[in-house]
Amino acid sequence: MVNPPTNNPFDLTGRTALVTGGAGLLGVKHAEALMKAGAKVILADVDSVRLERAASDIESRLKQRPEIETMDVTNEASVAAVSTRRNIGDARVDILINNAARNPAVDPTGKVANSNRLEQLDLNSYEIDLAVGLTGAVLCAKYFGSAMAERRDGVIVNVASDLGVIAPDQRLYRREGVPDNAQDVKPVSYSVVKHGLVGLTKYLATYWADLGVRCNAISPGGVLAGQSEDFLRRIHPLIPLGRMAQPDEYEGAIVFLASRASSYMTGANLIVDGGRSVW
Repeated sequence: MVNPPTNNPFDLTGRTALVTGGAGLLGVKHAEALMKAGAKVILADVDSVRLERAASDIESRLKQRPEIETMDVTNEASVAAVSTRRNIGDARVDILINNAARNPAVDPTGKVANSNRLEQLDLNSYEIDLAVGLTGAVLCAKYFGSAMAERRDGVIVNVASDLGVIAPDQRLYRREGVPDNAQDVKPVSYSVVKHGLVGLTKYLATYWADLGVRCNAISPGGVLAGQSEDFLRRIHPLIPLGRMAQPDEYEGAIVFLASRASSYMTGANLIVDGGRSVW
């Protein structure tokens, strides 16, 4: 890793980070954290409209604008094209944040987005979830990680979840008056993706261990984002800190994993979940 111009191990000046799923809630926060630490950031997302909006929102807050790339992580040609553009000459991606995912979040009415009960599994929806959240991370590692390995320098951070460590508690999503076979659930694909990312982290950490590429995962807990009061009443007692996370509470962990501050750390899963997985 190229040393930053200061002795601050968290300083990312001179480093370039690419954040997939960059137009999403946490993608934006990850980008802001890296920019505050001095990195140049490229937001990548399949949704060009949301991507432009996200970049403008960041610019309004930080008075600097991230670069953007419309990229479909499920399409190898799309990932390869962005990698080629971003790894020419002195230009390079030093930090890859694999954040893209289809998130089955709870809305203010208590409904779970993309709920997909195992008994009536929609295989197409399942395969899309895996393509975005897991295969997409593998493809990004193939191209951006390989370029890092050729330079013998780089960092990959996979964004997993506390549900990559524990199983989802389906009782959280139950609604009164709804038959059992129609109750919302956190879909099986979410567990497969997030557990898979932890496994991918260990694989990549050992695969390029001798080529200067470190790979770690972060497993965040749930983020407060307009969930119903009933859902919050159910989940808060399951978290030792007694609350869900604010969207900016993962910023320090992302910078830590992306910077020299974690230089002797690879293949690890940093759990930042308010203690939920301890119970």
